[in-house]
Amino acid sequence: MKRVFNFSPGPSMLPLEVLQKAAGEMCDTGNTGQSVMEMSHRSKDYKPIIEKTEQLLRELMAIPDNYKVLFLQGGASLQFSMVPLNLAKPGKKAVFIDTGIWSDKAIKEAAKFTAVDVRASSKDRAYTYIPEAPPAKEDDAYYHITQNNTIVGTKWASIPDTGSVPLVSDMSSNILSEPLDVSKFGIIYAGAQKNLGPAGVTVVIIRDDLIGHAGPEVPAMLRYDIHAKEASMYNTPPCFSIYMVGLVLEWLKNMGGIPAIAKLNREKADLFYQYLDNSNLFNSPVEKPFRSLMNIPFVFNPAHKAAENDEKKAELEKLFVKDAASSGLVNLAGHRLVGGMRASIYNAMPIEGVKELIKFMKQFEETQNV
Repeated sequence: MKRVFNFSPGPSMLPLEVLQKAAGEMCDTGNTGQSVMEMSHRSKDYKPIIEKTEQLLRELMAIPDNYKVLFLQGGASLQFSMVPLNLAKPGKKAVFIDTGIWSDKAIKEAAKFTAVDVRASSKDRAYTYIPEAPPAKEDDAYYHITQNNTIVGTKWASIPDTGSVPLVSDMSSNILSEPLDVSKFGIIYAGAQKNLGPAGVTVVIIRDDLIGHAGPEVPAMLRYDIHAKEASMYNTPPCFSIYMVGLVLEWLKNMGGIPAIAKLNREKADLFYQYLDNSNLFNSPVEKPFRSLMNIPFVFNPAHKAAENDEKKAELEKLFVKDAASSGLVNLAGHRLVGGMRASIYNAMPIEGVKELIKFMKQFEETQNV
């Protein structure tokens, strides 16, 4: 079996042993004589699967008892609407810190339902840093941040203190990557397809006091209170995706939990950034204090003769991505809106993958220095 190193920003690579276990149980999950994809979500066979998945997530993240864990659909993008529909209050503003394209999308969706205050932004420097977070105010309904910015490769170095104003965070691309104090947040939401499992399920961690405030006009599928009351079973949940999340959480626990994976993530990122900072051909566009551990964009140095104009740079990017894929290093193209290249090195990416990428980049650089 030949497997590539997949640097996709999502859906991303999954741990091999998780895939192998799922493959072994594909036709007979838990000795039930059926696939998890065939089970009724309300059956005695499926109930232990979703309950164990929640229990593992609570254990690994040390989620306090006064928080509900929901397994929803619609991706993190649906939360851009669901949060304001449940938390907006008359006369109060939804505060956003704009740190990238996904923040901008969240802002535009929230503005359809409530007054929005973009209190700080890093757009002035192409989102290459995290701006200082202004304080929350009494007339704020909630305060929203995107903790890790998948496209531009920045992360919040510290969590802003918003006092009594609920702090809401999109953690789709960094959940489970480092230790986190859940109690600092009112709502955490994350699409699964980066660190949690395959696409199809979105995890929402919500404090109890923030449930039950949606107006009567809000559709049932967009109400946290209904999903919480029904234990994520209001309608048929994404059963297979939840099962896969459970397997990933088991894998993470067996590795030593979040402290162990955080150590490995730091080693991988430090190794790659060290190479970029010493390369003549490649650069990191992100300001050092705000560099992501999960998503690392890189570009060609415009001072290098091989990339001295836009035409040469574009051709070189195509060549790099093509040659890397031929070497088993796939999905390294940057996001279509920003260009360049990007290596997403989520929890499941082994350090060997990063080492192979650096080895390839050194060889590629040598060919351009001739």
